[in-house]
Amino acid sequence: MSQDTGSATGVSGTSSETPPPAGNSDIEISKRRRWPLIAGALVVVAVLAGVLGWRFLGSDEASPNETPGATLTVVTAEGNAAEQALVEFIAEEVAPKYDIKVAFKGLADSTTLNRAVSDGEVAGTIYQHKLWLSQVLEANPDFKEVAATPVFRWGFGIWSDKYKTPQDLPQNAKVSLYSDPANEAQGLWLLERAGLITLKPGIDKWKATQKDIATNPRNLQFVLLDFAAQSRSLADLDATVGYTEYYLAANIPIEKQIYAPPAPDEFAGQLTIGTEWENTDNIKNLVAAFKDPAVQEFLATDPQVKNILLPL
Repeated sequence: MSQDTGSATGVSGTSSETPPPAGNSDIEISKRRRWPLIAGALVVVAVLAGVLGWRFLGSDEASPNETPGATLTVVTAEGNAAEQALVEFIAEEVAPKYDIKVAFKGLADSTTLNRAVSDGEVAGTIYQHKLWLSQVLEANPDFKEVAATPVFRWGFGIWSDKYKTPQDLPQNAKVSLYSDPANEAQGLWLLERAGLITLKPGIDKWKATQKDIATNPRNLQFVLLDFAAQSRSLADLDATVGYTEYYLAANIPIEKQIYAPPAPDEFAGQLTIGTEWENTDNIKNLVAAFKDPAVQEFLATDPQVKNILLPL
């Protein structure tokens, strides 16, 4: 999954094309002003040193990933309470068994958090599935990351304010899909599983686009929306296709989810780590902690993640 919020909205049938970046002119030059300028420059350098960290300033300091006893930070997109709850559970209840310390941090966007993972500033992220990661790496060839292990499945389904089952949708029904290619593919796959469309034989379904639709007997009209717009548009559309967490966050009852089979393995949330550190003891132990059976028990029973993060 992703958190990119650039909206690309359109309505189409099966033929439409579409997957979480002035100054002051009265300057007086004099000797008495040089000290404030120098002091100001020093402040700027100090702030940059604190913000940008070890990797940008050429420091010899090692990554926490290879430092014994260091805290291993696992990041997700800001504001994701369920993923935060999962990481904090692992930090408190699982990590000590593997002799590591784990902490959670939210970052603003996909590029920022993936760069932090690739550079070793943080240990990993759990916010993306394999297809999204492949698109990140394609767009950023300098990033060095790998999906180490699946951790959970996101709740993902078809939602409707008007109909009780997918089979109730009428001819020419307006149905939303996510506007990013990775999650549009997941939506199309879900619509096929619901019996509403078929995709062309032999295609890679986890990379499907609307061009890959073979049959659309109800002539569904697809509306491309970003993450936040899905739940807001529910009342205006015949159905929407999206992640459960956004609907529950908008106080839409789970009963409005009319179809939600388990997500395919390709769309499982992965613990993604930096390739350079995958063989360090810290990261090996981190991967082992995320594979611990207690993690799946937490996903199956804890109310903080119910319906949002599902066990494998």
